[in-house]
Amino acid sequence: MAAVRMLRREGNTVFLTDAGAVGGNEKRELEKLGVLFEEGAHSPKAWECDTLVVSPGVPSTSALVVGAQERGIPVISELELAFRRCKAPVVAITGSNGKTTTTALTGHLIGASGRKTWVAGNIGAPFSDIADSADREDVVVLEVSSFQLDHIDTFRPAVSTILNITPDHLDRYGGDFERYARSKCRIFENQRGSDVLITNADDVVVSTMSSDSGQRLTHLEISLEREVAAGGFLNRDELTIRTKNEEMHMPTEEVPLRGRHNLYNSLAAAVAARVMEVRSDVIRESMASFEGVPHRLEFVREIDGVRYYNDSKATNVNAVWYALESFNEPVILIAGGRDKGNDYEPIRGLVRRKVRLLIALGEGAEKIVDDLGDEAREVMTVDSLEDAVQTARALAESGDIVLLSPACASFDMFDNYEHRGDVFRRIVGSL
Repeated sequence: MAAVRMLRREGNTVFLTDAGAVGGNEKRELEKLGVLFEEGAHSPKAWECDTLVVSPGVPSTSALVVGAQERGIPVISELELAFRRCKAPVVAITGSNGKTTTTALTGHLIGASGRKTWVAGNIGAPFSDIADSADREDVVVLEVSSFQLDHIDTFRPAVSTILNITPDHLDRYGGDFERYARSKCRIFENQRGSDVLITNADDVVVSTMSSDSGQRLTHLEISLEREVAAGGFLNRDELTIRTKNEEMHMPTEEVPLRGRHNLYNSLAAAVAARVMEVRSDVIRESMASFEGVPHRLEFVREIDGVRYYNDSKATNVNAVWYALESFNEPVILIAGGRDKGNDYEPIRGLVRRKVRLLIALGEGAEKIVDDLGDEAREVMTVDSLEDAVQTARALAESGDIVLLSPACASFDMFDNYEHRGDVFRRIVGSL
């Protein structure tokens, strides 16, 4: 719909095709815009076009996309469409985990400098809704997914960041992890000269796939394991940002976000902000005031000494690893939903050490119980999220953490992860 609005603002003729149902509000807006549409299936009329713009939800293997390519019709993502119309420099962030927090934090740091900053993409507004409003003096900070990068052509951010690459969405990539990783790395394929790439030096996949990029652009690294020549790193209990022969230091105790993984996110955001010429004192002050993002290790409430956290955005196993790693207290873990080909092996040790009770629900419940049931001290299966919260409430002891960190997509029971997280918050709020 954002792409439709942008194209109509320019006076283009637009046709919308949806294999699913088009909502009532969308139909009214399409009619107001004078846009013809079809729903329930893609007809051959969809190929009667000069360009096909695909939503991230449309697989590259769909008959619609393959048919367009066979006919020589350019297929581009909404990301590419909007980039072609954006005058402002773009800071783009991707990764299997942490990109929403890093995008929000980067926008917060740059915005604190007084420069008008637009935060969009997979977070907040669609890029197409804001791209033609951003001026050259502004900055656009984008959260970018592999799905959006699958169909770029000229997309060239001034700064790109790859936080990590771990197995996710393999159902969309034929179970091929390398294909998924290559999609992520397309974020910097068009960068040249003074453009900057920021990568996680501790991630073997990211380091390997970006190793030769420094020959054509500026490559900065972040690390918690070692000192880096340029970028950001952890030095004992202090974050160090090193760019253009300048250094900024910030004690980790001043970083408000919980968990070791958020030190990576904080380093990446701070390095990007310095590249965009935000002063060190502004970065330190605004970093300390950042409150995190909804649905990512979001504190909801404390009841009788039990703290409830909403981590609904944890839709893959690696995200749950990060969540569990953040707590030293006993955890009651609520997990499940639509499985995306998950391998739970990486979190078995953490579950064994930290999870007092595992509550599984949704389509993926049986697999979770099969793979992790032997690791948790106790395991239960429930029919609904409300049952899960009520069970946790009944069995939790003072000092416990009740953590919704599903490891799965939400679409078996909810519209999206935001809907799932909102329902969790409402249920916890009513206890």
